[in-house]
Amino acid sequence: MTRKARAIGLISGGLDSTLALAMVKAQGVEVKAINFYTGFCITETQRRKGGRPDGSVPRNEALRAAADVEVDVEYVDISGREYLDMLVSPRYGYGKNANPCVDCRVFMMRKAKEIMEREGADFVFTGEVLGQRPKSQRRDTLRVVERDSGLDGRLLRPLSAKLLKPTIPEQEGLLDRSKLGDISGRSRHPQMAMAEALGIADWPQPAGGCCYLTDESFARKFFDVLRAREAAGEERRIEPDDVVLLSTGRHFRLSPKAKLVIGRSEVENALLDNYLEGRARVEAQGVAGPVALVEGVPTWEERQLASRIVARYGKGKDLPQVEVEWREDGEAERYPVAPFDDEDALEKMRV
Repeated sequence: MTRKARAIGLISGGLDSTLALAMVKAQGVEVKAINFYTGFCITETQRRKGGRPDGSVPRNEALRAAADVEVDVEYVDISGREYLDMLVSPRYGYGKNANPCVDCRVFMMRKAKEIMEREGADFVFTGEVLGQRPKSQRRDTLRVVERDSGLDGRLLRPLSAKLLKPTIPEQEGLLDRSKLGDISGRSRHPQMAMAEALGIADWPQPAGGCCYLTDESFARKFFDVLRAREAAGEERRIEPDDVVLLSTGRHFRLSPKAKLVIGRSEVENALLDNYLEGRARVEAQGVAGPVALVEGVPTWEERQLASRIVARYGKGKDLPQVEVEWREDGEAERYPVAPFDDEDALEKMRV
């Protein structure tokens, strides 16, 4: 009698990973689901900030999927220094924006391998589909991820397994290969049909991914930080605070040495107040308006410029003059300024 297999399944909460979880569990495998937190998941970041700009709070799809398939799920935070260093120097480069997808998958699979070994599991599996993503899910890159992660023969992609080389658990009889999938390409129709057959109805519609690094606007801010640090003669790196601030507010590059971040909502204003260390806090006085932070070492002219921009985004934008307060290192100064009104110049500064 073949012994019961144990597996570690990576789950995002999307349809593909939910199906992979259901397929493997249906073969009698004891499954533990893992959800990695990188710090760049859009919906999870919104949840941690208290909601979307419209006030709604996205649900935790990984938790929902694990509950639907009735498996345990463990959340693993990989957003630390090791991950951030990988982001700025990816061996296999970036995708269209700031997304080092191949390196990110290798990083995750190495962590999954550690969990597999710790739990005494037989293999790791994911919801990846051959040919679905142009950079990270080609046949050659799937193989690169398996090889570089150290999971040779023990990384299963259930949805496309019949199109890929048999894994060790298949060869050992721990899995029935005939019950695995042969899906490839970008169409979701096969997965939808499979979901209907398995009775899985409650899953999120695909919306271009859940990673800030794939977003063009976020990528501009990401690379702007790296360029500014290089220009200042500093090490090319991303700090944990950057991860939060890059997804918060409007960003304006005042000069290579100074940047302005302006909150767009009460939630963002409150969040910016938690990141004052090493930054100046700027806010209009006497009128409702946003909280803003200034990073770097602004000149006197740049302090005036930042004050005018902050005034422009408050309720006093149509007034001839607004008093703006700067707080930095326990000291406060106030500047009477005219709200900035040159929209073309403002757009040129926007990151």
